[in-house]
Formats: sequence, C-alpha cells, structure tokens
Amino acid sequence: MSLFRLDTSILGTQSSTSTLADLVEQEWRAATPDAPVVRRHLGEAPLPPTAWAAAVATQFAPPDRHTPEQRDAVALAASLADELIAADAVILAAPLYNFGVSQHLKAWVDLVITDPRMAPGGEKPLTGKPAVLLTARGGAYGPGTPRDGWDHAIGWMRRIFSDTWNLQLTVVERELTLVGFDPALDRFAEPAARSRIAAEEQARAAGRDLALRESASLG
Repeated sequence: MSLFRLDTSILGTQSSTSTLADLVEQEWRAATPDAPVVRRHLGEAPLPPTAWAAAVATQFAPPDRHTPEQRDAVALAASLADELIAADAVILAAPLYNFGVSQHLKAWVDLVITDPRMAPGGEKPLTGKPAVLLTARGGAYGPGTPRDGWDHAIGWMRRIFSDTWNLQLTVVERELTLVGFDPALDRFAEPAARSRIAAEEQARAAGRDLALRESASLG
C-alpha cells in the first residue's frame, strides 16, 4: 500500500491544513508502518508558472514541432499524474485563499488534467481510490454567517476530485483559523475551538478509515 500526499499551504508550520493532514497520515501510518509515502508540497516548491500553457500548446502542433519547454511540460504533467495513479490512497491539504483555491493547487490541477489519462472524459484511473481532502478557512462561511456562499473553493475541489477524477472523497473542514491572530475575531474563540476539535477528530477517523479501506481493497 502506498500514499500520495499533496500540501498546498504557504504558511509552513503554521498551516492548519498541514496539521490536519499530519493527523490523517499518522493514523494511516499506524496501520501501515512500512508503506511508502510520496509527498509533494506546492507551497514550498510551486510548479513552473508557464508549464500549463506550454503543455496545452502541444495539443495544437505535431510532436516534431514541440519546443524543449513544451516537451518538459508534458513530461512534468505525466509525472504528476503518475504520482496519483501509483498511489493506493491520497491526502489533499488545501486551504481557502481569498475565497477560492490557491494558485498552487489550481496550477497543479490544470497541469495534471493535460495528461490524457486525467482529462475529463478520459480513462479515469483514480476511480474508487480513497482520498481525504483537508480544508481550512480563516473566518466562518457556514449557513447563516455573513459569508455563507463566499467559499468558492470547496465546490470546485469536489467537482475535480470527486466528480471528474472519481476519487472516493472524504472531506474534513475547519473554520475560524484566524482566531488568535485577527483581533476582530476574538469573540469567536469558542466556536473556533469547537471547529478545531471536530476537524481533528474527523481527520483521525478519516486516517483510520483510509487504512481500513485500503486493507479491504487488497483483500
């Protein structure tokens, strides 16, 4: 059994999504101590900003007219897709930034989708593969809050990971992560603590379930 983990936060050790992903991985690792883990941290090592355009451009020219940059972009897209396809389980840590997904995650998805195996309507090699998506928001975006409906990331991520790639997706969400950093949110300390505790419990449960589903699928 193998695990692919993708982190996208720019906050390093302060990242709420990476902390939740650590909990998932710890539970998974407890059941599979010797299994390999492939990691890609886009917050620390972003993809080349021109790679997506270069990979897309190859669709409009024969292979013998591809530039070195275009060939490198196609090879990079294939290696990113290979990481996903080779894994038995997936962890995706993706915070909300400016009401949407981070540029690093969007660049990764856009480039992966240029690989024919991963494109909409393609082979769908990830069908049924278990995955855990960890997401966090600095404020509150739930029903009844002033920013209900302002989270434009979670719906998009579900469309890509679940509907397009057919991952068997579990989603763990945490809110109000800026409490303690933004004085304007000090009055939300109690709901912030409840959200953190609930998300951590859900992350641990998701890690255990990930290991169980892998074991079941392998007989």
